Amino acid sequence: MNSAKALHVAPIKSRAANRFVTIHHYSGRALNNSQLHLGVFLDTRLVGAMQFGPPMYRRQILGLIEGTAWDGMWELNRMVFVDNTPRNSESRALGVAFRLIRQQYPRIEWILSYADATQCGDGTVYRACGFILTGIRRNNQTWISPFSEVRARATLTHGVHARRNRGRANMTSYRKAGWVPLDGYQLRYIKFLNRMARERLSVP
Repeated sequence: MNSAKALHVAPIKSRAANRFVTIHHYSGRALNNSQLHLGVFLDTRLVGAMQFGPPMYRRQILGLIEGTAWDGMWELNRMVFVDNTPRNSESRALGVAFRLIRQQYPRIEWILSYADATQCGDGTVYRACGFILTGIRRNNQTWISPFSEVRARATLTHGVHARRNRGRANMTSYRKAGWVPLDGYQLRYIKFLNRMARERLSVP
């Protein structure tokens, strides 16, 4: 059995990353705002993908770290691995990714990510990689239909799903159709690539 040290992380094309994420991520979708796409390889086989880019609501997020430049942070938009990767593969890959970002994108001071504790855990991997927990809130972003179809709120109101369901452009209409938020919490984590930036953290 290979160990996580056998993994190789390298940039890949957005098309390849989007395809891998669409197939393997529980949400079934990639995000178009990702700017850095990293593949995780075991020998020559693609076993994971990480996508980094600005958050959807960047103006609201920047204030978490006072003085952050408009292009001074990224969100880990997507991270997904196939099931049979070596133990600690996620931690290993993230460590390599952070070193690469520090070297090639020195303007990026910190990385934002979320753990969806309604579906995929509470961020154990993030904590192991030095992320700090900066927010806990009851889930209102991941919804489920009466037929067990799970979608992100933004997808329902602004994405392809919304365009396919005209007349259901807000959550009130989805509630009437029987959609409800999944029970659980959304956890917000921050990884500081520039240690000095942590002194500017504006939230507990």
